[in-house]
Amino acid sequence: MAVGKLSPRQKMINLMYLIFIAMLAMNMSKEVLSAFGYMNEKLEDGNITLNKKNDVAFKSLATKAIDQKAKYESLKIKAEKIKDLSDTFYNYLSNLKSELTKNLEDPKDFEKMDGTDILDQYFFTGGEINQKGQEFLDNLKLYRDEVNKVLGKDYAAINPTVYQRFQTEDVEDREGVSQSWLKYHFEGYPLIASLTRFTQIQSDIKETESDILSAMLQGQLERDVSLNNYDAIVVADKTAFFQGEHFKGKIYLGRKDDNLKAERVTINGKKIKEKNLQKGQVVLDFPSGRIGTRTIKGEFVFIENGEEIKIPIFSEYAVVPKPNGAVISADKMNVVYRGVPNPITISMPGISNNKITATADGLKRIGTSENYMMNPGKGRKIDIVVVGVRSDGIKVRSSRQFRIKDIPAPVGTIRGQLGNDVLKMPKSSLNNATIGATLPDFDFDLNLRVLSFSIKVPGKPTLNIKGKRLNEAGKRALSRARRGDNVMILNIKAKLLGNEGYYLKKISPVIIEITN
Repeated sequence: MAVGKLSPRQKMINLMYLIFIAMLAMNMSKEVLSAFGYMNEKLEDGNITLNKKNDVAFKSLATKAIDQKAKYESLKIKAEKIKDLSDTFYNYLSNLKSELTKNLEDPKDFEKMDGTDILDQYFFTGGEINQKGQEFLDNLKLYRDEVNKVLGKDYAAINPTVYQRFQTEDVEDREGVSQSWLKYHFEGYPLIASLTRFTQIQSDIKETESDILSAMLQGQLERDVSLNNYDAIVVADKTAFFQGEHFKGKIYLGRKDDNLKAERVTINGKKIKEKNLQKGQVVLDFPSGRIGTRTIKGEFVFIENGEEIKIPIFSEYAVVPKPNGAVISADKMNVVYRGVPNPITISMPGISNNKITATADGLKRIGTSENYMMNPGKGRKIDIVVVGVRSDGIKVRSSRQFRIKDIPAPVGTIRGQLGNDVLKMPKSSLNNATIGATLPDFDFDLNLRVLSFSIKVPGKPTLNIKGKRLNEAGKRALSRARRGDNVMILNIKAKLLGNEGYYLKKISPVIIEITN
């Protein structure tokens, strides 16, 4: 404006400028107050959204703590402490804002919240922080310090952020004068600006909750996927290989987790006992089964987000005969006897019995086992051919030749005594004796039934007798024998029980020396 003596017109123009500037200042103040109000509302809306997001994360963590207690229970406890601290301080600030605006006619009329006296009188008395102001500072410090205490060393990286958001140190003003944090940020400010700052602190609380939850879950995830938690696992295409085959398999990286525990595990239709579910592993202990390829089928069942997650299990292994001694065979002793069932055991290492087929004339399998019976027919030799199918589908063929022998000649007996040597016996004993036949030192326990025999007394004709005892004619002939005479039991005829059609070789006679 001009300096010096002014005309009435110039004075009027200057006055109009002053009024115009004042009006501009008043309009700017209303716009700023409204801007604070709108900012406060946006922050409150953001807090509601952030609070919902945090609640979802809290519930997810609580569910994980139920599903996998060993891994997430400690995180859940920390998160619950953080939530309790946050809710307490957040609600305190909400009550504080309500207290400061309780006498306003319209809490949404931001343009009328330009006064500073309401907050100044609430926090300060005579320019100094009063009891309520100190209470606000104590609550802010308590929240900051207790949160950092809960975080501890495990989440020390978040501590600087918490201190920065909720710092209360003295502040230097523009003139370099140190001033308390509360006076610097709240004394002399319009009410709407202070309300917005309170809402901003509430937003910092929710952001802190979110950061801590993210750090907990992300930290656990990083520990889970760390390469230090992996083992190299060699998985062969099969658990037994034959000599000359190529080893085939794969190497997997398997994550180990001592805290991971399945809800239940089922193998081959049986539930694994609780004591065998330990340190992220399932300890298997069950009979291996019969020789051959065996299958392991089942499933892991985990609980995730309240739902069952099933992971199928499938594997195969081979059961081979247990070595319990040397295999020694006499090359000339591969013998089977005609007329009797010969037991034979047939197997192939690494191949189950149901994958083995053995063929030969007179060979018969007993059930599905490795046991067979051989009843050889004519001839002197027979070949047993064995074909097995390996787990890879390849057929293996083998054969063994056996010699066929007849049952050796039986030896005659009397009263169970072998007739190899001259037997001494009184006539009275021989009268009632039983004539028999046996195969001494033969590998098979055969039953022979005597059908007839002949008796020869010195000086008398040979007498044929049916049955296995002396008849009346035989006894009369024996009565003429004298002491020292050798009586012969000869031409013993017998049949093989169970195979009456088999022709036995000639049975050796029995010689008895009469003693009286």
